[in-house]
Amino acid sequence: MSVAAKGAPLLSRVVGYSVAIANNAGNIIRDIMKKGELGIVEKESAQDLQTEADRAAQRSIITALQKYFPKSTIIGEEGEEEVKDLSGQVFDPTADSSVSGITCPSHLTSVAEEELVIWVDPLDGTAEYTQGLLDHVTVLIGIASGGKAVGGVIHQPYYNYQNPGSKLGRTIWGIVGGSVGGMPLTAPPDGKLIVTTTRSHSSSTVNDAIAALSPTEVLRVGGAGHKVMMLLEGKAHVYVFASPGCKKWDTCAPQAVLEAAGGVLSDIQGKVIPYHASAPHRNSTGVLASAAGQDHQAFLTKIPQHVKDNLKA
Repeated sequence: MSVAAKGAPLLSRVVGYSVAIANNAGNIIRDIMKKGELGIVEKESAQDLQTEADRAAQRSIITALQKYFPKSTIIGEEGEEEVKDLSGQVFDPTADSSVSGITCPSHLTSVAEEELVIWVDPLDGTAEYTQGLLDHVTVLIGIASGGKAVGGVIHQPYYNYQNPGSKLGRTIWGIVGGSVGGMPLTAPPDGKLIVTTTRSHSSSTVNDAIAALSPTEVLRVGGAGHKVMMLLEGKAHVYVFASPGCKKWDTCAPQAVLEAAGGVLSDIQGKVIPYHASAPHRNSTGVLASAAGQDHQAFLTKIPQHVKDNLKA
């Protein structure tokens, strides 16, 4: 039975539709890569890129969400210009009934549509996408209520791309306090401490935070979604980003999925990241995320005070 069945809680329906919407965005991203006409432009810097895949995926995601959840607030990375109507060419997610069992905790079953803020990153890891590091790329749809991340979808359009003949792509979803699905969850290995962090925004502050944890291994990869996936897959214990570089659309969906799976995501000071519609887009106080079963507070305690002091809201 589809999660869109009559009587399903609103949040379950939003997550279920978002799975289908993210899958469709993945098709768009792959099609544009195949054509080879990426349409790359710089935004804030040479490291902050936008491609035609970002733009087209955002148009598809947001027009669909606007049609089916018009009372919600939807904020996309690529700005207002990529939210324009497509003159009826709006993706219909209702035909996709492949996801079932999206359970919602009792305290979220009565959430109203106008209370929802949906944060969209149509292509997380754009720089890696242009460089052919396709396993770093994700599509992120995060749902917030009351300023908190409560639901999320992470789609990996190029999952299995290095295995010829395998089906491309997979989608992971979660509701905090409810269910998580789309992949088997794996605990990171005992006897090690593997840290994942940025590959393109390193600094002395980032490096000081990592060094303070005394990791046995550091994995520098692209995309917030990809880094949190490494925690879910058991490839890393903690994600450290002591920098103001990422935005709410980078972290809302990963936070919801990670916390649905038993992990924790906060800023570098241990404070809750707010996802109200009026919240600043930039996560100015960094990100610290830990896999399920890890001692998040112990990691926070080890972060040097000068690192925390350098990251002000």
